[in-house]
Amino acid sequence: MQACNYIQGQWKKATGEKTFEQRNPANLAEVTGEYADSSQADTLEAIAAAHEAFGPWRAKSPHERQAVLKRALQLIVERRDQIAVTITRENGKTLAESKGEIDSAIKEMDFQIAEGMRMIGKTIPVEIGGTLAYSTREPRGAVGVIAPWNFPFNVPCRKCVPALMAGNTVVFKPASLTPGVGIEFTRAMADAGIPKGVFNCVTGSGRNVGGVIVGDPRIKAISFTGSTPVGKGIQKQAADNLTPCQLELGGKNPAIVLDDADLDLAVAAIAKAAYACAGQWCTSTSRVIATKGIAPALIARLSAEIEKIQIGDGMDPKTGMGPVCGAEQKTNVMAYIRAGLAEGAKLQPGADVASLSTEGSCFIKPVMFTQVTPKMKIAQEEIFGPVLSVLTVDTFEDAMALANDVPFGLASSIFTRNLSHALTFMENTHVGLAHVNIMSSYKEPQLEFGGVKESGSGLPEAGTSGIHFFTEHKVCYVKYR
Repeated sequence: MQACNYIQGQWKKATGEKTFEQRNPANLAEVTGEYADSSQADTLEAIAAAHEAFGPWRAKSPHERQAVLKRALQLIVERRDQIAVTITRENGKTLAESKGEIDSAIKEMDFQIAEGMRMIGKTIPVEIGGTLAYSTREPRGAVGVIAPWNFPFNVPCRKCVPALMAGNTVVFKPASLTPGVGIEFTRAMADAGIPKGVFNCVTGSGRNVGGVIVGDPRIKAISFTGSTPVGKGIQKQAADNLTPCQLELGGKNPAIVLDDADLDLAVAAIAKAAYACAGQWCTSTSRVIATKGIAPALIARLSAEIEKIQIGDGMDPKTGMGPVCGAEQKTNVMAYIRAGLAEGAKLQPGADVASLSTEGSCFIKPVMFTQVTPKMKIAQEEIFGPVLSVLTVDTFEDAMALANDVPFGLASSIFTRNLSHALTFMENTHVGLAHVNIMSSYKEPQLEFGGVKESGSGLPEAGTSGIHFFTEHKVCYVKYR
């Protein structure tokens, strides 16, 4: 079953029975599984199944859709530990982080199931007498969901569940680095008894799977989480069919630390947001912007926290940070570290680049750069690894200007006891998620999640907009006398 797609309610091998391997980033010699290397024909079969199943699924009551998804949710709860192991062996994050991801996914799923029971419209008084005017929200049709590898279980829950509760059918593509996690999610849907064709999972390359999903006119919406360049390509391709896109993309998230900050609070929040999941949250803190009065103490305290982080296999309960997800990711992150050194930034606490990584695995030690200037690559571009850049400024106003001076606008945070500075920051930070005295990565499922500038496009995920993206708005006028 592992090397199969799930199409039309059946587990099917890819055309020609082609497969690809997935390897454990903690030990690249370990093959964790073989998965269907799907062709364009396999993807088209899944799209056709979803398109055909839309009418009957749409016709079901919200209570019927809820019943299926609640069964899937219960299976996920029961399989939590098993799924967590799959996440850790494919992604590399610690087992505790994997369990935390599933717990978050359960909350997301529970909220969106409930949200689907209140597809709220409104009635409006109008000028013409004897006329009822009201609005409704209706499902779009077959939709495509393309998931990332950094949160390979949480994000599918956040996207697929509102789509299904709204009455859509789904063609789901897991990330190629974490296909087994996508299969676990799909297995929960299948075992819950979701009708044939309503939920389909196709594994494989972006060209043969993702590109075909995006370009097919039968797909009525695309929800994608991943890099900004790939997201831009999806939006361009989808434009040919005017297909709506929900894009959750990259970030270069700042944490401003002012002289009056609670240093204990700031250090704990920044260290967690910078190095949890090896810095591979899209909302990870990647820039610290500190005023000069507090910068020396902050750097010293952060250096001490970095020294405490134990690197190792995520299956070891003593591990504090696992590897980055895959050999290509390791190469990219190391290239940024070398670029930072070449541009004059300094590694803290006294690390040398040769000791940061090891052969045969994807481990990279946590890194902090000081003496970073605003236009360095490490201060402007998304690295997506355990790399933190510290910049110093004279004033709060300088910190605000620097925080906004990047192409991205996903998340930000400020650490201060000054109410005026806190509220001015909230008013002027150019992001989708803003925090005061809280780490940049914090979010709740009942509130929207998405960015501005090059960090996102379309309605945000989660919250009430999560299900709204997967619906079309209709206004109705009924003259009854």
